[in-house]
Amino acid sequence: MRSRYTAYVKGNIPYLKKTLTKAQQTDFSSKETQKWAEESTWLGLEIQKTEGGTEEDDEGLVEFVAHFSANGSKHLHHEIALFEREEGLWRYSGMKEPEGQTVRRDGPKIGRNDPCPCGSGKKYKKCCGK
Repeated sequence: MRSRYTAYVKGNIPYLKKTLTKAQQTDFSSKETQKWAEESTWLGLEIQKTEGGTEEDDEGLVEFVAHFSANGSKHLHHEIALFEREEGLWRYSGMKEPEGQTVRRDGPKIGRNDPCPCGSGKKYKKCCGK
């Protein structure tokens, strides 16, 4: 998770695509991801919880909060990121919403065709907006 966050900070879009599962790569948009990464100022990453992800596991999860600013406003993205081992490497396989928490929007509503804030590189309507 830290390496993917760093890739957003540095604008390393090829790395972001490479660290997605093959299923996640099918509708990854490098152009939209690059635009979102460049228009955001990355302010920090908090890892809140991890499960699995050891040498013995084929799946794991990381709960995190990414802080960033965009369009003059500060935002946070809270996610439980799912990872799976694919061809011997850990890859991002999707996300799930944290349970039992009220979602409060500080910024504008995400449009269906905007890049998904989870960082998958997909459009919101094809990812978390389903």
